[in-house]
Amino acid sequence: MSVASMSFLVFGLTVALLYNVDRRVAWRQSVLLVANAAFLTTFSLTPRAWLPYACFLFFGYLSYLLARRRARKIYIPLLVFILVAFVWLKKYTFLPSGMFLSFPYVTLGLSYVLFRVLHLIIDTSEGVISEYIDPVTFLNYTLNFTAVISGPIQRYQDYASTQLVAQRPRLDIFDVGIAIERIIFGLFKISILGLALQTLQSRALAGLDVVSGAPLNDRITACIVIGASYPLYLYCNFSGYTDIVIGMARGFRLVLPENFDRPFESTNFLDFWGRWHMTLSNWLKTYVYSPLLKAMMQRFPDPKLIPYWGVISFFVTFFLIGIWHGQTSAFLVYGILLGLGVSMNKLYQILLVQRIGRKSYKALSANLSYRAIARGLTFTYFTFSLIWFWSSWSQLQAITHAVGGQALMLACISIFLLATTLLAAYELIRSGVLTIVRGGRPLVSSRYVRVVWATALIVVMSAVLGLLSIPAPEVVYKAF
Repeated sequence: MSVASMSFLVFGLTVALLYNVDRRVAWRQSVLLVANAAFLTTFSLTPRAWLPYACFLFFGYLSYLLARRRARKIYIPLLVFILVAFVWLKKYTFLPSGMFLSFPYVTLGLSYVLFRVLHLIIDTSEGVISEYIDPVTFLNYTLNFTAVISGPIQRYQDYASTQLVAQRPRLDIFDVGIAIERIIFGLFKISILGLALQTLQSRALAGLDVVSGAPLNDRITACIVIGASYPLYLYCNFSGYTDIVIGMARGFRLVLPENFDRPFESTNFLDFWGRWHMTLSNWLKTYVYSPLLKAMMQRFPDPKLIPYWGVISFFVTFFLIGIWHGQTSAFLVYGILLGLGVSMNKLYQILLVQRIGRKSYKALSANLSYRAIARGLTFTYFTFSLIWFWSSWSQLQAITHAVGGQALMLACISIFLLATTLLAAYELIRSGVLTIVRGGRPLVSSRYVRVVWATALIVVMSAVLGLLSIPAPEVVYKAF
């Protein structure tokens, strides 16, 4: 079932209506459990296909129970076993193919289940989570149908505090309006903007044979379209999905965490990952970066070295983010590029502060020209690193052969110049629009403007999708 489909919206509305019939916790737990199971069966009705998934969940819950007993000698090996099982079930290519199961099975959302299970085990063992989590609550948390496919990754404490609370009031018209508005925005991003950008890149890739041997300007243009359209498409696709599920979850009184915060406004790669797929980067910072940094500081406590331990910790953390995305060697390169991006960014900040001082660095960072250039560099580097995210080695070779090295280099420079100029212009326009105030708040965020805007988006979507009769693109991160 596609998140951007009418069937998903009808399914979510039906579950929300049933969920709000009764305020009792047992009723709401039961409704969600049935809904989560029903949603998963839309991907496979074969019991055997779900057997590895069920075993993974069983050992995850067993490890959580051992963590409650502080049985470190037992639960730590089980924690390692869960990680190994995940790598095995996801069929990472560095493992021999003969080790894998020979029958087809489901791994939908397994990565996000892994993050939730590991979080439960670690936080329970450290006493952060003290309450007992029964099997039904465990399953509803790990398999929540609004977030199981591609997140967001929510901490159990936040999940429990916003849901399944006795005597929680029913939804009011304001909550319903906010939820509908968010879903409309998400659908528009995926079905219209995402579809247009995906089509643009696909046509450029399909036309590589024609571009080969064409004038240099045509080859540069093709490279720009192929490279720069994908990060915009990925943002529309993934943030649109997030908008839909956040809006959908409000029907169950569940507040899912935000996953994006205007990432293309970022003026450095570290800031970018504080705005892009935030729940993933924050999870790894909490459970990888901070423990690794703490361990190195304890092992080598020299205050002069502490900033550089941060550089190393950032590289390891974001290298893991890269290789988490896929099982092939291309994602190994993607991980290296992400790790280099954030670690070199951190090293640059350290060295620049040492050279010009913290006060001068803050003044430089606030300079409009500097910010525009830094924003352009951030977008360009992200575009470059994403090449190993969406393409294969054979596709990379075909692109390079078709356009040539000179066109690739000039395309990178052109993307940087375009990103620097256009993103700076966007920021000026946006800040100008937000200065238009009515009733003490920006006009664009007023109720009437938002209603008109949402209505216009519905009309556009209905017209375009009705004429094209093309289904919305699948969520890219569904593959992970």
